[in-house]
Amino acid sequence: MSYVLGLDLGTGSFKGLLVNQSGKVIVSQAQGYPLKTLKAGFSEQSPKDWLLAIDDLLARLINEVPDIIDQLEGISISGQMHSLVLIDKSGEVLRDAILWNDVRTTKQCQRIMEEMGEKLLKITKNIALEGFTLPKILWIQENEPEIWARAQHFMLPKDYLSYYLTNNIQIDYSDAAGTLLLDIDQGCWSKEIMTAYDLSDDFMPKLIDSTGFRGYLTERIQKFYGFKKPIKVFGGGADNACAALGAGIISEGIGMCSIGTSGVFLSYEADAQKNYYGKLHLFNHVLANRYYSMGVTLAAGDSLNWFKKTFAAEISFGELLKEIDTVVPGSDGLIFTPYIVGERTPYFDSQIRGSFIGIDRHHELKHFARSVLEGITFSLKDSQKLMESVAGKKFKKIVSVGGGAKNSNWLQMQADIFNTPIVTLKSEQGPALGAAILAAVGCGWFNSLEESINTFVSYGIQYQPKAKNVARYQEIYEIYRQIYPMTANLISK
Repeated sequence: MSYVLGLDLGTGSFKGLLVNQSGKVIVSQAQGYPLKTLKAGFSEQSPKDWLLAIDDLLARLINEVPDIIDQLEGISISGQMHSLVLIDKSGEVLRDAILWNDVRTTKQCQRIMEEMGEKLLKITKNIALEGFTLPKILWIQENEPEIWARAQHFMLPKDYLSYYLTNNIQIDYSDAAGTLLLDIDQGCWSKEIMTAYDLSDDFMPKLIDSTGFRGYLTERIQKFYGFKKPIKVFGGGADNACAALGAGIISEGIGMCSIGTSGVFLSYEADAQKNYYGKLHLFNHVLANRYYSMGVTLAAGDSLNWFKKTFAAEISFGELLKEIDTVVPGSDGLIFTPYIVGERTPYFDSQIRGSFIGIDRHHELKHFARSVLEGITFSLKDSQKLMESVAGKKFKKIVSVGGGAKNSNWLQMQADIFNTPIVTLKSEQGPALGAAILAAVGCGWFNSLEESINTFVSYGIQYQPKAKNVARYQEIYEIYRQIYPMTANLISK
């Protein structure tokens, strides 16, 4: 039996998913690694830890499924977006990777917007934010000139792992779109941006499709693990793009609501001509010449985790949420805004902070718990509304994944607040499944990514909007939208 291996290099762990040609997950393994926070706002990881993780994971997979050494055909990798890896001319890593959630680059973002402004938005479809790769490169130029003088190439995390496996320096379009260096319309690195920031052609990785062939496993790695035949490595993709593929978001009318530490509301885009004026991200999809738009809530599941830790640490999440269905929509007048670490969409405000509005003495823990879930969902609805109002989107269904898909009451709440049917996945495997699909198509198991979806993606329970709840939530959402402008100037900055 033939296998492909989908790998996902996340912020906190590395996941491997071995699947066969029937789309069955044979085994799933994960390996964690540390995060370095040297000072407030800094977030880094050692690429050496990623290499240790992939070596350990491959060894455990081979131990659990011995015939992988004969039957593995291909590998593809998904990874955290934006994070910066620099190597010298000999291929050695120059410093720890600066991660996507590192926010030291506010000054560099301001510089980029002052110098490029509308040109940047026109070329990349995005505005400069601390998470993106280009501001991190500028920070190195300005603060670590000795490192910059030795920097020969930059890569993103999953591309560094692919380099380790193949010795080839490449990047797929979905990850390249998150660097602020890709001319999305032209499908190439932007010469104008490169020139503005002293970046040479040699510094840039080669662009390939997500199903494109990167190369074979190096002879050293193949022999080390005992693989009996050459193993192909394929392009892979950004984690959000791979997660969208693994959820079947490959056509118009389907959205994705993903609730992890942060939250994402994502929609397929057939072309890159939608102008969201920087209020939403627009990136290349893993499907060639296709795209996706995305809004972000910085503290989605993080808000719920914070609330439980602070006010209900002694009970489980199940206990915390078990009575929320006894509370009416709107939590009896209690509204929560999930801005506890600032907010991304639609405000791009790192200084705003969260609030509970309308606290009454009759409110109990169950009211507060429900209002937290409603506030998180309202924040994601902000992204849905932008897509509907700016681009005329009409959603036939929304696929819910992550923590928000693990509670039936929250799923019904999403259907009511989004006023759209919500569906779940029968087997949710995240970005690693998307990576596995890319490898399967790369190996020729399917003629296209679209063809592969029927094999790999199956939907579960569907939740329909309830008219009475929809009407009530529309009223409450209009109140929710007034809270940000009314409180923004009250926050101590």
